[in-house]
Amino acid sequence: MEQYTVEQAAALLGLHVKTVRNYVRDGRLPAVRVGKRYRIAKDDLAAFGGLPPDEPAPRRAAEVAAIVQLDGIGRAEMDRVTTMVTGALAGRPNGVRVQFAYDEERAHLKVIVLGELEPAAQVLRIVDALVRA
Repeated sequence: MEQYTVEQAAALLGLHVKTVRNYVRDGRLPAVRVGKRYRIAKDDLAAFGGLPPDEPAPRRAAEVAAIVQLDGIGRAEMDRVTTMVTGALAGRPNGVRVQFAYDEERAHLKVIVLGELEPAAQVLRIVDALVRA
């Protein structure tokens, strides 16, 4: 637990050291006496100063949204790619969603990948391997 001296607390609150010491002696600012000095807990100082309590740092997250366009893909090839990709993902909660959009007239297959970085990278590697085969 982080603690402050009266001098540090005064600087943080923008008050004179004597004022903070009087608050401690009056009981308005909780503190613990260590030898001849007072120590003020960080949470007590935050509550006294009207500051919000420390909140845990938000969990960092990174996600990807990728669209892979495959040109010159016939109906049979589209079926093979979509079946292999969805089969590789089946039954595993893996933090990624994959959708397909096929334009038969133009022979375009779009693979839309949404989700966490590593699972999305795995999907992209699968698509790459299928296209190269």
